[in-house]
Amino acid sequence: MSAQGRNKMHGPGRMGTEKAKDFSGTMKKLFSYMKRYKLRFLIMLIFAVASTVFSIVGPRILGKATTELFQGLVAKIQETGVINFEKIASILAGLMCLYAASALFSFVQGFVMSGISNDISYNLRKDISKKINRMPLKYFESRTNGEILSRVTNDVDTLQQSLNQSFTQLITSATTIVGVLVMMLSINVWMTLCALFILPVSLGIIGQVMRRSQKYFQRQQEYLGRVNGQIEEVYGGHNIVKAFNKEDDVIAEFEKTNDKLYESAWKSQFFSGIMMPVMQFVGNLGYVMVALLGGIFAIRGAIEVGDIQSFFQYIRNFTQPIQQMAQVTNMLQSTAAASERVFEFLEEEEEIQTVEHPASISGLKGNVEFENVSFGYDPDKIIIHNFSADIKDGQKIAIVGPTGAGKTTMVKLLMRYYDVNSGSIRVDGHDLREFNRSQLREMFGMVLQDTWLFSGTIMENIRYGRLDATDEEVIAAAKAAHIHKFIMTQPGGYQMVLNEETSNISQGQKQLLTIARAILADNQILILDEATSSVDTRTEERIQKAMDNLMRGRTSFVIAHRLSTIRDADLILVMKDGDIIEQGNHEELMRQGGFYANLYNSQFEKAV
Repeated sequence: MSAQGRNKMHGPGRMGTEKAKDFSGTMKKLFSYMKRYKLRFLIMLIFAVASTVFSIVGPRILGKATTELFQGLVAKIQETGVINFEKIASILAGLMCLYAASALFSFVQGFVMSGISNDISYNLRKDISKKINRMPLKYFESRTNGEILSRVTNDVDTLQQSLNQSFTQLITSATTIVGVLVMMLSINVWMTLCALFILPVSLGIIGQVMRRSQKYFQRQQEYLGRVNGQIEEVYGGHNIVKAFNKEDDVIAEFEKTNDKLYESAWKSQFFSGIMMPVMQFVGNLGYVMVALLGGIFAIRGAIEVGDIQSFFQYIRNFTQPIQQMAQVTNMLQSTAAASERVFEFLEEEEEIQTVEHPASISGLKGNVEFENVSFGYDPDKIIIHNFSADIKDGQKIAIVGPTGAGKTTMVKLLMRYYDVNSGSIRVDGHDLREFNRSQLREMFGMVLQDTWLFSGTIMENIRYGRLDATDEEVIAAAKAAHIHKFIMTQPGGYQMVLNEETSNISQGQKQLLTIARAILADNQILILDEATSSVDTRTEERIQKAMDNLMRGRTSFVIAHRLSTIRDADLILVMKDGDIIEQGNHEELMRQGGFYANLYNSQFEKAV
């Protein structure tokens, strides 16, 4: 998408994730969303448990091989027997088959879980994309681009990665803890109790580390979002930064935020990093205690040597999933936070797209009536007060006035981007609220001051006005907009590709392309918001003639600052502070000698 099609960010977007406000509620929504994958989840669960169980049994079988080897060595030393290598080989072969089956099951469950997480992220992005088209304009005007984009990019990515890791890890870790505990108890109860002594110590350490590290992880994600937002903002307006020599200020602001990111990042990573060595130290203390107790039992003949070796492996297998469960807890927090932001967006209030008995736009001519219209973006701050106007089919209506008078707001109301607070706007006697929004907007063609073009060919950009238009119709529209000659001088002509920022053509040429697009759309009602503001005087004259041909027979609303371009308007609405203070044609308003006359004369004096 062209940079012209995106509003400039006015603040850093908060990307990434933080702690969820409602963990349980969000996880319920996520599980509800994942119900469609319950069969695949069941398959993944079965294979994950089977893989873990097979790997848990392995140390016990290996212990039998160790016992057989030890007993054979003792018998050989005492000259009472020999080592039974065939039995040992048979045990090891069975062990290899067991581990191979475990690896195969692990591969299958990983494959299934990857498919589930990718499908979830794919469907979430698709739902978000559909949701965006149903959102009211006020949602986008009240938030930065970074905030909205982070829902589609960072949050969904975080959700996908954490789902892929956390669910599998949770299942395998829980299965491992239960399975290992059973195997340890089957070897020796007292050694198991000794090993379990380290469990509350480990949990206490993990809890302390998590409590201290969580706030730093939150800050890390918050400042990461700010850094990303600043970078996007600066790159989007890099030419403005250079024009005003603000490089040093931008760098200083970035370094200030980056320093805070660095501080929170190293603290969070430090607390996470110390968990492993501390856990290993506590685990080693457990090994010493178990080794002493195991040696005593072996001397007494209560257990076999191979069982001690198996028990050591089980201790390691027991402490590792505990640590993994702690990491899963962090990942689940990340999953919940990302899910919360995504579902928060998906649950935002939508525009009402359809009505029960919609009016049809077929046969409508373009008579527009504003009747006692009042409107404010904030209901407590009304900016348009009791506005009324009766506009006939085919008339050219000019809306003039100083900046902030409410000119563009009138257009937003006409397009039903916003609904009026009171009063009504009617087209051929039908209230705008009687139409389905999509059908209503099919009546309007727009050319705005801020051009919007996308990365694609010139032909594709013009055809965006009417996708079923032929190449000949596109070329005819370009000729009417006086852009055909320019296009033919470009490499590739109509097949020239506009880059992502559409920086390979000038602002005036972009404006001409959007005008060609509006000409091709051939709508009943036209809205022109400073449509010729970015072109030179000679081009403006040609455009004006083309626009006059385009507007002939159609109701047209023209917002203009250069009053010389709207002298031939059938009706001029003069706005000030949200009110229509004067209306009439050019000659009538000049004879009144009011606000419009003063405005026109001041521009004329400047021109002279």
